[in-house]
Amino acid sequence: MPKKKLLVVEDDPGLQKQLRWGLDEYEVVVAERREQALAQLRRHQPAVVTMDLGLPPDPDGATEGLALLRDIITNAPDTKVIVLSGNQDRSNVLKAVGMGAYDFQQKPLDADLLRLVIQRAFFLHGVQQDNRRMLQIEADSPLAGIISRDPGMLKMCRSVEKVAPSSASVMLLGDSGSGKELVARGLHRLSARRERRFVAINCAAIPEHLLESELFGYEKGAFTGAVRQTLGKIELAHGGTFFLDEIGDMATGLQGKLLRFLQERVIERVGGRSEIAVDVRVVCATHRNLKALAEEGRFREDLFYRLSEIVLAIPPLRERVGDRVLLAQHFKNRFCVSERRSALHFRPEALAAIDAYTWPGNVREMENCIKRAVIMAEGSQITLEDLGLPEVESQAPENIDLRQARDAAEYRVMIKALARVDGNILRAAELLGVSRPTLYDLMSHHGIK
Repeated sequence: MPKKKLLVVEDDPGLQKQLRWGLDEYEVVVAERREQALAQLRRHQPAVVTMDLGLPPDPDGATEGLALLRDIITNAPDTKVIVLSGNQDRSNVLKAVGMGAYDFQQKPLDADLLRLVIQRAFFLHGVQQDNRRMLQIEADSPLAGIISRDPGMLKMCRSVEKVAPSSASVMLLGDSGSGKELVARGLHRLSARRERRFVAINCAAIPEHLLESELFGYEKGAFTGAVRQTLGKIELAHGGTFFLDEIGDMATGLQGKLLRFLQERVIERVGGRSEIAVDVRVVCATHRNLKALAEEGRFREDLFYRLSEIVLAIPPLRERVGDRVLLAQHFKNRFCVSERRSALHFRPEALAAIDAYTWPGNVREMENCIKRAVIMAEGSQITLEDLGLPEVESQAPENIDLRQARDAAEYRVMIKALARVDGNILRAAELLGVSRPTLYDLMSHHGIK
């Protein structure tokens, strides 16, 4: 792993050497004057800067140092600036902190204390960058609450945006825990019904003999214990959106009553005789293959076609490129706040396990796993043991270095082209769409003879 870059602004050669030697865990970049420091800041974009206030041409004052601090805060406001000062600079130090300096250390320096302050500055910068990226991702997401960079998931979200303003019934297909209710709520929020109620019911969680009264309501005296008239979930959703989760688990007898409601848009309460008109947008979800169930006679085919005017498939977490680590960081940040934990970060082997695990329970399983890890973590790091996931041993860490990946791709393509034309440089260059001198340069770069 490359070292983190630390910019040291100091005109004393002796102190420069001392800081380089004492902070060898970082890539220390040195500048002696304000112009040089700003050039190094633009070039290396360090997260942390240590600086002396007394810089040439005013080494005995603080005008140059404060001017440099002002420039850093203006050009790179996220940079953590640690001011190194002597006793006589107390008023200027207070001024620097008031301008936005992260911290100050008094000369002569305590090496261990300075190392700790720098370490915490890097950590705080990393946390703030993670949070900023997460907020940007949430802002970019077409549906509030959905965290994803996966092309398939984002395509599904764009489809939700298109479908939401319509009145069509929507069927959401996806594994348990993949976020079907979250998508259903997104459909509601983006529709013209957003000001009315969103009512959800899980068909698999309610016994068959109770589900009818839950859906349609009942009149007083309809059955033993019915001491008053009670509205059903469909009626409660009037004007809004009604979400039927796990519709594939609904009993066949009840499917016919639901079909009548979808066709006529009227209901009858259990024990009642009058028809009640209800205007709702129906969204359903299932992890089952309803078409196959319909062919087997276990689900009404006419109900299936009535419900599936629009079908949206939600990809499982195992197929969402890059989302496993992204979601893990999101849940970690969220639970650190809700559980009142100081900022935590994942150990490399923990992130590798998160990325390699298939997450059969999808996003819901990950959410529970990360919450448990945040609660159980003893130090400032979340370990593999805190997650309780199997360790990744045989799998090498994925290469995400862009230059290396580009070089590897260039090498593979050149080898294929040269093999295809039996080593003829001119024909290989034509195949690759480059000039012959360019191909020679690339071959030399990659050590191909």
